Amino acid sequence: MTARAKAILAIETDGGTMRFPADKALRLDSGGRLEPLEVAYRTYGRLNETKSNAVLVCHALTMDQYVASANPATGRPGWWSRVVGPGLPLDPERYFIVCANVVGGCMGSTGPASASPKTGQAYGLTFPVITIGDMVRAQAMLIEALGIETLFAVVGGSMGGMQVLQWAADYPEKLFSAVCIGAAPRHSAQNIAFHEVGRQAIMADPDWRGGAYEAAGVRPEKGLAVARMAAHITYLSEAALQRKFGRELQRDGLSWGFDADFQVESYLRHQGTSFVDRFDANSYLYITRALDYFDLAGRHGGVLAEAFRKARGVRFCVLSFSSDWLYPTAESRDIVRALNAAGCRASFAEIETDKGHDAFFLDEPQLDATLRGFFASTAQARGL
Repeated sequence: MTARAKAILAIETDGGTMRFPADKALRLDSGGRLEPLEVAYRTYGRLNETKSNAVLVCHALTMDQYVASANPATGRPGWWSRVVGPGLPLDPERYFIVCANVVGGCMGSTGPASASPKTGQAYGLTFPVITIGDMVRAQAMLIEALGIETLFAVVGGSMGGMQVLQWAADYPEKLFSAVCIGAAPRHSAQNIAFHEVGRQAIMADPDWRGGAYEAAGVRPEKGLAVARMAAHITYLSEAALQRKFGRELQRDGLSWGFDADFQVESYLRHQGTSFVDRFDANSYLYITRALDYFDLAGRHGGVLAEAFRKARGVRFCVLSFSSDWLYPTAESRDIVRALNAAGCRASFAEIETDKGHDAFFLDEPQLDATLRGFFASTAQARGL
């Protein structure tokens, strides 16, 4: 373990699972309810006396609450440990950082793999369809239960960025600042199409068993692996794939068959097979559907600016990546224009990189510098 990792673990103070009884059910956009509700979370740092230094980090589709500490399922370091940690833009010595597994996830929060109170068996496809709004509503319940009235910041990339936008629309009075990275106000037809390919791959796997695979003692590993492979292509740019792999072969000469001849094929297969060890197939179905349903302007007559009318007191930072074709810069500019039209204070930067959508996970000094600068100036305005 590195010295930085040891320092992070030393600062990690709390976490576990927050359980909400039936009388505090999560009301869903679909009209249903989740009762009881469990939200798994981790915290880093300490809440100050005025409770003004809390930061909520919202995770992306396949991530979890282990933003800056080792994932117990994989043993791998936290997925954003290059941003959250001592001396980093989100320093636990300065901020109280909270990250929760989304509702519908598979790392402790209530999801399709959780036991249904009616049957005692995994929900499977009896789990209600959830939305980004539902995820944020559960996070708001957690934040309130932790005794926090106002967040210094809510920050996230990709699906996490969509949660940030939802927070700004639904709970602007609970936010001092918001950082949306590599996201969009709604899914495009292309995004929906890629997700549908992944869902169909899972459901076509004979071991999916109509979503009841846990009761059958099997798992749709092949279908989930293919879904991950298809999605992972969208996370990288063509330039990044070419730089990393080109047409390099795995071995001398061609196999003249269907083994992984090319390094890029081997890479995608590895991404698929390693993914099935840490993620639930039904969670993948539900969370991708929540992403596809996301349309922030839809509840406001199709006018995105209306979603932010009550968020004029929130300081926004919107960031995009020049080579991100999953959520291109044009969609981030739409967000900024809507914020400006609503009278909100918003800063925007396009990070020049050839790493594609996944750049916010990777070593990107310009992103680090931008985040560090925004949090420093916003903390000063907050009196931290």
